[in-house]
This record gives sequence, C-alpha cells and structure tokens, in this order.
Amino acid sequence: MRLITSCIIFLIFTSLCTAQDDIVQLKNVKDTILNTKRTLQINDPLDAVKTMQKLFPGKLYNLSDHNTFVSWNCKTCKPNAFTDVNGEEGDQMFPYTNGVATRILANIDYSDSKGNEFKVLAFNHSVYDEDGLQTSRFSGGLLGLAKFAKNGKVWEMRSFQPAVAAFGAFAQCPTPKLLQIGEDQYGFTILPVNGGGGGPFEGYLYLIAGFDGKYQPILEVNNYQLTNVESTSWSSSYTVVNDNIKKHFRDIIIKTNGSFNKAAQANDEFEVNFPDEIIAMTKTKKQFNFEIERRFSFKGKSYKMIDKPIVKFSKVK
Repeated sequence: MRLITSCIIFLIFTSLCTAQDDIVQLKNVKDTILNTKRTLQINDPLDAVKTMQKLFPGKLYNLSDHNTFVSWNCKTCKPNAFTDVNGEEGDQMFPYTNGVATRILANIDYSDSKGNEFKVLAFNHSVYDEDGLQTSRFSGGLLGLAKFAKNGKVWEMRSFQPAVAAFGAFAQCPTPKLLQIGEDQYGFTILPVNGGGGGPFEGYLYLIAGFDGKYQPILEVNNYQLTNVESTSWSSSYTVVNDNIKKHFRDIIIKTNGSFNKAAQANDEFEVNFPDEIIAMTKTKKQFNFEIERRFSFKGKSYKMIDKPIVKFSKVK
C-alpha cells in the first residue's frame, strides 16, 4: 500500500513539474534597459538573437514553428503610452504590467553613399503569454528599433528606441521594409492589413523615419489595399520622387489600381468604403477598372497629400 501511495505521489509531482516546465517563465529586468542613451558594441558578425538578449535580457525561448523570443518583466519600469494604429483598444502601455515577449522582427542592412555600413534590428513586443503565443485580433505588435554602425570589426549602437508604435493584428507587427527618402536618409514602410471575419481586409501604408530626435510615423496612406470582397479590390505601390529638388523628405507618389463589378455586389457580406475618387462611378456604372495617383509631400512634421489625385478609368460599362 505504501509503495502504491509513493508511486502516486511521484507521478503527481512529476506531472506538476512537467507542466511547470511547459509554462513560459518571466525574468525580471532592470528599468535601465529602456534608457534610449544606452551604449552597446557587438563584434562582427552581429548575431541578431544574441543582440536582442543584450538589449532585453529576458529568458530566451526557442519553441516550434520558429517561435524564438525573450520573456521578461520590469517591476520598476514606468509604463508609457504608445499609439496602436488600429485604434480598437486604445494606446498600448509599455512595458506591459503582466510581462513582455520580445521577438526579432527584421535584420536590415544598408550602406550610405560614402560606403558606411549600417544595420537596423526591428523588434516586436507583445503581452506575455504563458504558452508563448501572440493573441488579440485587433491589437498590433509594438515596434522597437536599434540602429548600429560598423566601425572596423565592431558594430556600435547609434540609436535605440525600445518602442515606437503598434501595427498589425494578433500582436504581430508587419515586417518593416527599407526605403530611401532622401540623400543618405532612410525610413521603413509598414503595411498592416486588418479586417473582421468575412469582411473587407483593408491595408494602410505607414512610413517610419527619424524626425525630431526619434523614430516615428510620418506618413499614413488609407485605401492602400483592399481584398476579400467580391465586387471590388485594389492594391497600391509607392515611388520616391528624386528630381534633385529636395535633399531630404522627398515627395512620395502612391499609385492605386483596382476594379469594380456592380453585379458582384450581391455577394458582398459587408459594405465597402470606396475611395472618394470612384464613389460616383460605383453608383452609375456596371463595371470598370481604375487607377488613382496621389502625391504626398512633407509638411512640417508629416507627409500630406498635395494637389488633386489623378484618376483614370478603363473598361467602363
């Protein structure tokens, strides 16, 4: 009887220990990790994951499906508000009081006209989850950035911004893409696409760049993309205008191409918010293709649309 009882206790203890091991643990860190004036040098070649651990020294996890992240908590940090562009659940208070999961979002290399080499690590912060998941349909992933410059065989951190703003869905920020917007001036485009179940998936384009001493969104373009609708769809592309007039913050042209079919509207489950430039045509024509060209210029602190959009229609019936 004692042997059976001992075996039962052992099995319960083993099960509890195994379950505990499966739960993602938080490591407490000091509030100094959020200091934007921190210095850091990394020997070449720079390992993105190891560098992330130095910037956010949490507990490292390598789960299945390439789910690598550091899990950390800062009890002495004062959370600050950062914009979530979804606007569904308000600002994100970072660091999160329940803990943080930080992942490598992108490892971007580029050089300037003088041959200087730079590297930007982009991070995605999400609320701690004991299973290592990223949830919440309309919460974006909070973007963080660290810029390094190569000096001989060492990468020196030139700027560090733990959090910028939140983009995307399911706590996952889309991957930033490098964009040259001026002479040796670079920013990053982000394209979040969100929508409800069965409804339109709407894409907005954002441009993140250094301005006024920090990285911040300086361009927001609506009606950039639309899918998951029977009657209409559109997609866009961007071009930076290099006309030797502007040295920095050059104009950006957005071209949007799409189509409309009135007969297919009967299959649409939700109402579509059409671009202003084609609303009248959707009420009077059966079908058509369209192209909308918009030009944005940097004004004060952000890009604003200038002039009237150029609209072209084809295959009109």
